[in-house]
This record gives sequence, structure tokens and C-alpha cells, in this order.
Amino acid sequence: MNDEKLTNPPTNANGLRLGFTTGSCAAAASKAATYMLLTGRKKDRISIETPKGIRFDAQIVDIERHETSVSCAVIKDGGDDPDITTGAHIVSTVRFLPEAAQFIVIDGGIGVGRVTLPGLDQKPGEAAINHVPREMITKEVLEVCRLCDYDGGISVEISVPEGEELAAKTFNPRLGIKGGISILGTSGIVEPMSSQALLDTIRTELSQKKALGFTIAAVSPGNYGLDFMRKAFGYDLDKSVKCSNFIGDTIDMAAELGFKKFLLTGHIGKLIKVSGGIMNTHSSLGDCRMELLAASAIKTGCCMETVRAILEAATTEEGVRIIEQDGKRAEAMAYVMERIMFNLEKRAAEKAQRNANNKMEIACIMYSNDFGLLAQSCNAADMIAELVDLPFSCYES
Repeated sequence: MNDEKLTNPPTNANGLRLGFTTGSCAAAASKAATYMLLTGRKKDRISIETPKGIRFDAQIVDIERHETSVSCAVIKDGGDDPDITTGAHIVSTVRFLPEAAQFIVIDGGIGVGRVTLPGLDQKPGEAAINHVPREMITKEVLEVCRLCDYDGGISVEISVPEGEELAAKTFNPRLGIKGGISILGTSGIVEPMSSQALLDTIRTELSQKKALGFTIAAVSPGNYGLDFMRKAFGYDLDKSVKCSNFIGDTIDMAAELGFKKFLLTGHIGKLIKVSGGIMNTHSSLGDCRMELLAASAIKTGCCMETVRAILEAATTEEGVRIIEQDGKRAEAMAYVMERIMFNLEKRAAEKAQRNANNKMEIACIMYSNDFGLLAQSCNAADMIAELVDLPFSCYES
């Protein structure tokens, strides 16, 4: 509770400045508001310890003090991570509760989303304040109550004035979280350029699909793949999961969650890497697209002039066109799909063996912008048919 000077912002091993999650901001604001409510003294700085063990020295703004309530805010700072919530005001309003009430009650106000579908961290009807931020808020409020020898009830309401506008730029609409952003964070820290937040989002989307009764995980690395699914097969984009570069990790998560089937739809620029056993397709981890495409050309009898032209090409779209000119597109793409399926099934089998689960059936569809459908596994059509015919009435509520 001391008013020592703020420490320098923490940095990671690469010298990038760490940020603090919306959960950390909510906990700090709640601690400061509770302190002001119980002591009657203004507090414009507060410190909390995040679950990661890093201290957060927060500046307190927008203070409003009344006899039975106090409201204040912490401005979200995502550090050197590109975060759309940076600059948002995370507001906590605390009030006295009657003695008979539960000791600490946490809810969301304006700009904090409300859960409407199952499979998320909070149940339908609850504010989208995840369990770790709730635990952090409770811990900090209890610390102040003990300090002030107060044993009555406290109501905590978290709001974000900019939240509803910001939510349109997040995954919340896809997840059925309405009216604002989520209060998130498991470590309390935002790691610059960290992939963990994206992996957490993928798991959340998969978990929600499972809770809604889906047995097939329909997955694509990006929006183009989802668009292809819609245009080619009439499959609703909201029923698919975007996995970015994390193809292997997404297979693992789907298997852990108990999906029986897994359909991957992607552009050849991503999936050609999977044919070489690369399960995280980010370019920083390996980029042998043209070499793998050239290998498929050799395997299917293309002339050496074609192979050399592929190796000199800049994109897989151009490479496919070169193979087309040699008359070998169908054969080459079939071979690429064979290798993709080998690696996808190998990953799924390894995960099943480690967790003693039944093997998850894998299917795959590969396309290009210029040629459309390039190749699909033998079971892909049946899986698509099953997906399109599934009842999705739960999405109509």
C-alpha cells in the first residue's frame, strides 16, 4: 500500500516492454477503489502482484468517491504488443453490500461482454470476466479488507467505456459474447509478440464448438480458407475455427477435447509446408514451399525445365501454374495431398497414443486462388456433407 515511485516497465529477454492484461488492470482498479471506500483517503497509485510474479504498479485515474461507493480506472497498456485494448479505461466500481450478502460479488457493467453460449470460461448469462481475473480481483479486495479490518460485503463491477466498440474487432462476436470485451489473462502479463494468446483463442473456439455438440472440428489457417469453405460447400464461417499457423497444435487440442473428426481446409501456400512435416507454418520456422512443390513435380514426372522454373518462382500459385503447363497438375497435387495426409494422420495418431484416446479421423482440402480446388483426401467429401447437414439450431438463439 505504500506510495513509492513507479518502477520502470518490465521487459522480456529481447528488450521488448511487457504489458499488463485487462485482468491485471481490473484487479488494480478494484484494489484502489476498495482502499478508498474503506479508508476515505484518495489513492492515485497502487501495486499488485500478477500470477506470473511480476509486480504491476498502476496509475489510478477517473476517481469518483461517494459515501457508499468509489469508482476509478486503470488505463490498459499492452506494452510492445499490438493490442487493440491498449488505451482502454478498465473501470472498477465498488460498493458496500448488506451483511447477509456474499462477501465479494463480481459482475460486469457497460462495455464488458455477457456470455450467451456454452463452452467458454464463464457460463451463459455471466459477465465475460474469466476465472483468473476474478481470482485476482478477489485476492486484492480481500487484502484491503483485512488491512482495514472490514468483514462486510463488497460489490465489484468492472466496466469499459470503450468496450462495445472494441469488441467488434475481437473474436467475441464469433464466440457469442455480446455487449463488450472480455476481461482476460492467465498470467496477468501481456508478452510482446507472444503466440500464447492466439493458442488460447483457438482452444476457446474449439471448446465452444465441442460444448455445442460438434463432433467434427472444421479448421482453416485463415479467412481465405473459411471463405473457400463457404463459397465451395456452403459451409457457415461461424462454425469453423481459424488456426493461423498452428496446425499441429490445433490437431493436439482437438484430440484432447474429444473431437472424433478433423477437417483442415487451406491454401497450398500453407499446406505445402505440411507435406514436408512442418506443423507450424510460420515463415520464421521454415519456408521450403517451392522446394516441396518442385519435389512433387519430380515425383509425378515433370520435366527438369518445369522443376527449375518452380524453384525460380516466387509463389506457390505461380508454381502450380507452371505444373499445369506441363500437364501434371492433377498428379502433382494428388501426391502433395498424400504427403499432407501422412503428416496430419501421424500427428493425430501420436496425440491419441499419448492420451490413450481413440484416433481422430483426419480429412483435408487444398485449394489455390487461381485454380480453386486442387486436391482433397478421399474422406473429405463425406465429412463436408456431414458438416453441412448437421443441425445448428443452437446458433439461431
